[in-house]
Amino acid sequence: MITCIEDLRVLAEKRVPRMFYDYADSGSWTESTYRANQGDFQAIKLRQRVAVDMRNRNLRTKMVGMDVAMPVALAPTGLAGMQHADGEILAAKAAEKFGVPFTLSTMSICSLEDVAAHTTAPFWFQLYVMRDRAFIEALIERAGAAGCSALVLTMDLQILGQRHKDLKNGLSAPPKPTVRNILNLMSKPRWCMGMLGTRRYGFGNIVGHAKGVGDLSSLSVWTAEQFDPGLSWADVEWIKQRWGGKLILKGIMDVEDARLAARCGVDALIVSNHGGRQLDGAPSSISALPAIVNAVGKDVEVWLDSGIRSGQDVLKAMALGAKGTMIGRAFLYGLGAMGEAGVTHTLEVIARELDLSMAFCGRTDIRKVDRGILLPGSYPT
Repeated sequence: MITCIEDLRVLAEKRVPRMFYDYADSGSWTESTYRANQGDFQAIKLRQRVAVDMRNRNLRTKMVGMDVAMPVALAPTGLAGMQHADGEILAAKAAEKFGVPFTLSTMSICSLEDVAAHTTAPFWFQLYVMRDRAFIEALIERAGAAGCSALVLTMDLQILGQRHKDLKNGLSAPPKPTVRNILNLMSKPRWCMGMLGTRRYGFGNIVGHAKGVGDLSSLSVWTAEQFDPGLSWADVEWIKQRWGGKLILKGIMDVEDARLAARCGVDALIVSNHGGRQLDGAPSSISALPAIVNAVGKDVEVWLDSGIRSGQDVLKAMALGAKGTMIGRAFLYGLGAMGEAGVTHTLEVIARELDLSMAFCGRTDIRKVDRGILLPGSYPT
């Protein structure tokens, strides 16, 4: 029986090949920031209230004008199609049925066109800035043609943080046929059978679209050369003009950066440390949230990503001023464990925990949650 996100994580660890499970469930260097993302959530205490009318509870709200079943979106996650065959398609279908946004990563296995062909609701697309501006322009055009309703621009991956487990595992998509990998795959028959039934093994948004990338052997070289360490606020303006639709910036952890982002006229910004996968030793996202909300919350929607493993975490983020949240690892656990059904389980678990915890705190509408539901002295200010 699945009762919490941890149940899905345990099941995913059993079913997903080691290199892809570790890719999802790891941080950079010592993983101190990865652990802080969860630990700092747990330190925040809720105020339990009684004798309050708990009927007619509501989790529905809006994120950048879009009606959502709860203030949660599926975050962009690379290699989701290696957690489970056709993973991005399955996650997008689960999100659509539940009524929350799905965000496709640039580094996805299934392409923009794949996801669009298997869904009916608009989804969001996450963009990494590459040196090849012609490729970026084409990618933005493809996102528009696929019906994407928002562009999520990731700001915190100009260079790649060192993730020890990925290096030791020799991470690649598909996995290289080494003795170690073959032995591990033999213990994951469910995953292997799924992969035998799909043609999607590489990076669908890149292979065959980027100049000089015609096969998987050239992709790693291209990626290392293409991520642009010179990303600037002028690039944000350039992308905003070419996209022309709703623009969301992901990876903001500093008040000064938040103010600069707001001046660019973006529709939302996401307080995120990339799940602790970039700068190890950076603060947790939840600890950075209140100051950023205070600085720009009246000018732009502020959301939170990194560390959410429960509906209570969503509730705490909303209490500290977030207008929405994103989940990455939580839905990847579900995807790896049970495919589309696992992603649905993830959303159901979070919604149920959010609904009940909100009621226990004496509130019935997620849009009216504030710091009054938190125990003074237990949360960052």
